[in-house]
Amino acid sequence: MSLAGVPRQAAGLQTFLAFDFGVKRIGVATGNRLTRTATPQATIAAQGLARFPLIQARIRQWQPDALVVGIPFHPDGASHDNTLRAQKFARQLRGRYGLQVFEVDERYSTTEALASGAADADAASACIILEQFLRSLP
Repeated sequence: MSLAGVPRQAAGLQTFLAFDFGVKRIGVATGNRLTRTATPQATIAAQGLARFPLIQARIRQWQPDALVVGIPFHPDGASHDNTLRAQKFARQLRGRYGLQVFEVDERYSTTEALASGAADADAASACIILEQFLRSLP
């Protein structure tokens, strides 16, 4: 799902868990529709299938209504290998946990996180992704 389709499909959803997907680490943030803010959570440092039990624990802990995944693109909007990996990750989340998953264009989120001096750029990127999503909601 693209960010353009978010408002209609997110009607009634209040709490969200967001992920900044990476092959080695996944940044995590929580947020809600009321405050339209995100809070960084501990980054998941696991690869392959080992990451899913850790993600499941976060879902149990936070009980989100839906998930948000940042999808990276080149500056010109073209996709690349990590675009496809992040989209696959979003599909896996949808299939494993039965929650609605929103995909958000995350171009420059890591650059913005690093520029802000974030101690954990992955978690800060997840916050940026989630706040961008939350701002798009009606």
